[in-house]
Amino acid sequence: MLDLAITGFTLALLAAGFRRPFVWVLAYLYIDILSPQKISYHLLASLPISLIAFVLAFGGWALVDEKIDSRFTLRQGLIAVLLVYCGMTTLSADFPVQAAAKWSWVWKALVFAVFLPLTLRTRLRIEAAALVMVLSVGAIIIDGGIKTVGGGGGYGELHLFINDNTGLYEGSIISTVAIAVIPLILWLMNHGTIFPPDWRVKLFGLALMFSCALMPVGTQARTGLLCLALLAVLALRNVKRRVLYIGIMAVLALIAIPLLPASYTQRMSTIQNHEADESAATRVAVWGWTLDYVKDHPLGGGFEAYRSNHVHVQLKGQSADGNNVSVETRDAYDKARAYHSSYFEMLGEQGWPGLFLWLWLMLSGLWQMERIRYRWKKRTGPGETWQAPLAGALQQSLIVYMAGSLFVGIAFQPFCYMLIGLQCGLWSYLKRIESAAPRAARVQRSLAVPDAVAAR
Repeated sequence: MLDLAITGFTLALLAAGFRRPFVWVLAYLYIDILSPQKISYHLLASLPISLIAFVLAFGGWALVDEKIDSRFTLRQGLIAVLLVYCGMTTLSADFPVQAAAKWSWVWKALVFAVFLPLTLRTRLRIEAAALVMVLSVGAIIIDGGIKTVGGGGGYGELHLFINDNTGLYEGSIISTVAIAVIPLILWLMNHGTIFPPDWRVKLFGLALMFSCALMPVGTQARTGLLCLALLAVLALRNVKRRVLYIGIMAVLALIAIPLLPASYTQRMSTIQNHEADESAATRVAVWGWTLDYVKDHPLGGGFEAYRSNHVHVQLKGQSADGNNVSVETRDAYDKARAYHSSYFEMLGEQGWPGLFLWLWLMLSGLWQMERIRYRWKKRTGPGETWQAPLAGALQQSLIVYMAGSLFVGIAFQPFCYMLIGLQCGLWSYLKRIESAAPRAARVQRSLAVPDAVAAR
């Protein structure tokens, strides 16, 4: 039944694009996030549905869509440069076969990130893209939230729509993304026009945010817990009664802790002592290996360069016998250990130039969204109250994503580049309408002069 429903919806979405070609852009967002071809086991599984939507989105824009309002921004240029640089490092990669496999999906994520802002020419399109992104990832999150409440969670055991530990279906990644989309959910609840805010929209939004908060519990991903704590701190910027907010958060935490499964609290306790946890200790060792690696390979080793690492760590644990506490150490060895950090992923694979481009891309997005907030936050006119909150939501989402990236290798995760595409689209759209306003005022004044002369 699920296969039939998801196949019918996907095909109907693609068919709707023949009437409104921008729908193909939305269809690609939906397909790239949810991966319905992996959920399906009949028709969609046998079709290159992602590639079809990719070609239709570009073709529809090139052949039909208006381009007079499209603008190419600096950040799109940065993505294009990063795309070219990654292509060059792939040609000289340490592991050419594995690098080519990763390149096969990375280039699409980067190309689409350059393309997406060109299509976001109106508020409706910007909102539609944000809505499709939230609802698509929300389908995965709702599935995970229901299973978590039903007791189906656990580290590496929370199976979502598919039993596939890659992309958004990997525990740490979906936990990070789930917390990152909460600001966008709040914006849609308060400023959406496709589904105007009423009690039904707000109730669904609250339920979806609750599911988002459950994802770190269901996946038992430490990264998700850190992202949730960070978002709670970031929210202080927007709340009016901060003391009351802090009190409510403290009470909710005290209520929630006793209700959490013991396996979750035990896993979270390893955050403070990485030397006793093999997973945490080996990833720190890999970071050290990466810093040594780029001393001899400053331009990086291409995708999957981590496969050449060999690490050795000493794990320290304590055991108690009455009043006596002894410290035990043991050796652990690992090889071909993944980076488990986007920053070290970029450094090891793309070297210092790649890390610089990536950080420039991220930090410039935070700056642009702050500029929009500053310019629009005091405006109260009709149609002028949604811009600053959206910029703030996109800024918070990116901050949470960058924080999660410290502990998860998601430097090329397509969802992140969709967020960047939304930021570029919003920046370009507002720059255009702001520059058009003075011209319109000058035209209005010039038309008023002859009327004034005639009146004399």
